[in-house]
Amino acid sequence: MTDQPTHHVDVAIIGTGSAGMSAYRAARAHSDRLLLIEKHLYGTTCARVGCMPSKLLIAAAEAAHHVRHAAGFGVEAGPPVVDGRAVMARVRAERDRFVGFVLDDVQSWPAEHRLIGDARFVAPHRLRVGEALVEAKRIVIATGSRPTWPAAWNALGDRLIVNDAVFDWEDLPRAVAVFGNGVIGMELAQALARLGVRVRLFGLGGLVGPLTDPQVIAAARAAFAQDYRFDPEAEVASVTREGDQVVVRYRGKPELGEADAEIEERFDYLLAATGRRPNLDLIGLEHSGLALDARGTPLGFDPATGRIGDSHIFIAGDAAPDVPLLHEAADLGRIAGDNAGRYPQLRRRKRRSPLSVVFSDPQIALAGEALRSIEARGVDFVTGAVDFAGQGRSRVMRRNQGRLSVYVERGSGRFLGAEMVGPDAEHLAHLLAWAHQARLTVGEMLDSPFYHPVIEEGLRSALRAARDLAGAPAEPDCLDCRLMD
Repeated sequence: MTDQPTHHVDVAIIGTGSAGMSAYRAARAHSDRLLLIEKHLYGTTCARVGCMPSKLLIAAAEAAHHVRHAAGFGVEAGPPVVDGRAVMARVRAERDRFVGFVLDDVQSWPAEHRLIGDARFVAPHRLRVGEALVEAKRIVIATGSRPTWPAAWNALGDRLIVNDAVFDWEDLPRAVAVFGNGVIGMELAQALARLGVRVRLFGLGGLVGPLTDPQVIAAARAAFAQDYRFDPEAEVASVTREGDQVVVRYRGKPELGEADAEIEERFDYLLAATGRRPNLDLIGLEHSGLALDARGTPLGFDPATGRIGDSHIFIAGDAAPDVPLLHEAADLGRIAGDNAGRYPQLRRRKRRSPLSVVFSDPQIALAGEALRSIEARGVDFVTGAVDFAGQGRSRVMRRNQGRLSVYVERGSGRFLGAEMVGPDAEHLAHLLAWAHQARLTVGEMLDSPFYHPVIEEGLRSALRAARDLAGAPAEPDCLDCRLMD
């Protein structure tokens, strides 16, 4: 039997996505005895199959949409002609460019810090990676996640795809059934529909992306139903394959202009956007010495340190029971890597205020606490809202759809959070997340400058309504308060 190569390191990091790369950079400030282990390909989910290629597809869809609706401004442009091959060629080329930046970064790191192969625990401080063994004083798990779907769909064969496959298309298909009303499903469904693909979105549970506010959900459903068949409460009878087509039988919805009867529709593909699961079941956690729950998830995760219980093992990114967003993954990766590097001394880090965006049109965004979270805490709060239908700048741009709700603590007037669907929600959400992190009151927010005419004036209307309902004390030097009071 040949001797197995053994790596002795202070910190081993499993996974080179956004969290793993951040963990590596942070740990390197404390030690040069590091090992970054990657299963297959370097590069982040965001760059390869997530946020960047999806935004490229969305950008093309927005261009087609603007041409299609130019007549509303008195500009005659004619119907857009979408060259599917050209669209997908740009998506792939720019995607590869973004991935290239990530690869350049990784390749600049010392070769002895990099190891390709499947990593599995064989003992609390020992990993097997192919034929090699890794003895690590501390370990950071940043193994990411993977798409999931009902097992019965496996019978669809190559007609079943996930978002990873979309960005390798050389041309646009004719028809796609999208299952899943989360972020991925909503973004891709609308983009494909605007590029001329016949799309039906089949959701479950009635929710719309990450929204929890019933009034905002209703506004979102109304807006998206104008663009494509959007059903967040689909009644699907069967999904089968016939030849190279996916056959979906579902109950029609009169509110979507359909008969209240079973409808059969055929598609080129079924795009599964029905959720993701952490890759924790692939790394032999039963040998890690960690306490696990019934699903194999480690118990005792601390989001302020990245540490699992009182162990020497840390976790970050999609693998952690945390928010599966790039900026959150990078933050937790940095926290976990820093603490793995400085262990046993640990630093508890305050996390940033929650912020999430769905790049649909109109956009969906959450900033600070969601309504469901505030209600669960039993906080006495009020809601201030604005309907974008009549908001000045939104009407100017013919983007006057959606609703913004802001939640303010009664009495103190402290801003708690917001949910919204509307024009440029990504920018409004950033402003509100900053306000939440600064623990501003609604009076202090209203004392900030608002230009005219801008979409942010809609936010001001919602804040004014919340201030009046909350009985918040007026700021003594608040110009807006003096005008209103």
